[in-house]
Amino acid sequence: MIKDPASLAILKTGPGTSIQDLGRVGFGQFGIPISGALDIIATKWVNHLLKNKESEAVLEISQPGLKIHFEAPTQICLAGAKSKVFLNGNQVNTEGLIEIDFGDLVEIGEILIGSKIYLGIKHGFRIHPVMQSKSFYEGILGTGNLKKGDQIGYFTNHEKPISSSVNVKFDRNWMCSETIVAYRGPEWHFLLDTEKELIVTTSFTVSSLQNRMAIQLNELIPNSLEEMATAAVYPGTVQLTSGGKMIVLMKDAQVTGGYPRVLQLPELSIAQIAQKKPGERITFEIEKGFDFSKPH
Repeated sequence: MIKDPASLAILKTGPGTSIQDLGRVGFGQFGIPISGALDIIATKWVNHLLKNKESEAVLEISQPGLKIHFEAPTQICLAGAKSKVFLNGNQVNTEGLIEIDFGDLVEIGEILIGSKIYLGIKHGFRIHPVMQSKSFYEGILGTGNLKKGDQIGYFTNHEKPISSSVNVKFDRNWMCSETIVAYRGPEWHFLLDTEKELIVTTSFTVSSLQNRMAIQLNELIPNSLEEMATAAVYPGTVQLTSGGKMIVLMKDAQVTGGYPRVLQLPELSIAQIAQKKPGERITFEIEKGFDFSKPH
């Protein structure tokens, strides 16, 4: 197996394209966010098909219009949001592996289902990890987002693909569901019963006010919660402000916050809400398992 170094060039990109892996875990005491892919379901899927380590870094793409030039042969795989993808100007099937040759151009077109696309590459990207992660975060690694003219190293792949009659397809049914599973957060028990009922019966609209730090929901939840001292927060923590705004913290979120933490989302639910476009709706379903609102 030959693994010569090569590089790809970003010829065009919209905002919100970055390199992410499973995150920078264990540095919260220094105020450093976890970061990492918003949708780890898609991230692990592309790495599985490419036979990479599941923690290998991938491209996270949030807008159509990304255009990449590959210097040398490799294999890529896409998952997450469904989009139109073009190889040298010709639309290709995005399920399974895509063979890349010398000088190939890949372009991401219209996003049809979902919001975040993940592009993995055979053997991973040649990026030196910082604090055990290749995830971009401004001030730690990279400038937060990739831009036109950036080059990223990778290893060439000269292996001949083994033909197979098996057709793989990334299942997006979970991504399209409006039901978001959540656990009770540490301050859930301070809510009145009427306020709890409102949270679980409201159909929330995903706001356009969103980024890798947080996603706001449009509908307000009037509440009687008191102000609290700052406390630890994590990706998936759902905060409720005194004004009734519900804020879902995402992978680049701060490590502490002062708003009551009424819900906590597991990884699948974080991926699910990350794949929602502004204007789409969600409802919370309280899981009967672990209860963060009780001491353990």
